[in-house]
Amino acid sequence: MGWSSSISVVLFLTLLIHGIRSAENGCNLFEGSWVYDDSYPLYHSSMCPFIEPAFDCEKNGRPDKFYLNYRWQPTGCNITRFNGEDFLTRLRGKSLMFVGDSLSLNQWQSLTCMLHVALPSAPYSIVRNGGVSIFTFKSYGVKLMFSRNAFLVDIVREKNGRVLKLDSIGAGETWKGVDVLIFDSWHWWLHTGRKQPWDFIQDGNQTVRDMDRLVAYEKAMKTWAKWVDDNVNPAETRVFFQGVSPDHENAENWGEHAGETCLRESRPVLGSKYPGGAVPAELSLQKVIGSMKKTVELLDLTTLSQLRKDGHPSIYGNGGHRGLDCSHWCLPGVPDTWNLLLYSALMQKSLPILHSN
Repeated sequence: MGWSSSISVVLFLTLLIHGIRSAENGCNLFEGSWVYDDSYPLYHSSMCPFIEPAFDCEKNGRPDKFYLNYRWQPTGCNITRFNGEDFLTRLRGKSLMFVGDSLSLNQWQSLTCMLHVALPSAPYSIVRNGGVSIFTFKSYGVKLMFSRNAFLVDIVREKNGRVLKLDSIGAGETWKGVDVLIFDSWHWWLHTGRKQPWDFIQDGNQTVRDMDRLVAYEKAMKTWAKWVDDNVNPAETRVFFQGVSPDHENAENWGEHAGETCLRESRPVLGSKYPGGAVPAELSLQKVIGSMKKTVELLDLTTLSQLRKDGHPSIYGNGGHRGLDCSHWCLPGVPDTWNLLLYSALMQKSLPILHSN
């Protein structure tokens, strides 16, 4: 059985075991293609005063505009149109937290922008409490939070240096009592050199300087899964995993010349298949979720995001022309679609924790 076939089997088992419904009327919302739509984008960055400079490609001078006008079209159905008032009404008095790296920040910023633009007169506040950023829509009592935690497991400073502990989660106390949790981790697992925020990896009683990063990732995800199984009550908390957000640093993956990147890409990959195939971390994540006792819903956004080689800041991010960012996403942009898919999932009738009128 080939690599892609193995992934398909694991995903099928994941859906079967946990009843993850990524579809409306039997249609898989994560399978489709990008179509040009003059009614897009859903907002402009100038309408969102709190947007991070790193994601504000419009303000940073990106000259092409086509990337703003693409809409995700599932095969055989449509995504529910976003209704900000309905979203906040369903979450009235509740809390939603994104836990992860800067891709979680990307999605959190997207959602707060979408809601603010939909309800511009709704009073809000933004505060930072320790490592958690909290965006509150006061009249709805809704808290949308972001907790930066790139690995989900712990990094502890010890005598010999910074230790990444694959079997330890101390931050879990922050996640308790939250009504909707959306996790993310992968981006930082590949960093080396000065970007690597740890000196050693501890796996059980063994401490090493390094190990296969995909193996380490899967071990850490199993620790996270155990935390969810041990601590989450599905009647009170809904748990999602963001999936694996891809980068576009190697143009060979979408059929172009070696050495090229996302720079100057202005349109998506056509069709519904990505030439470069699956991200290996997808398989590890699906395996872990498929083995869990508690339900975790996978926002299976990898393939649809792989098709958007045009969606990154490139040289129009925080570093300007001094840096090249083919990992994060412009806002407005691809993370808005992630949140449309999240909204579709939250609208499903099987939600015991959310208010509805």
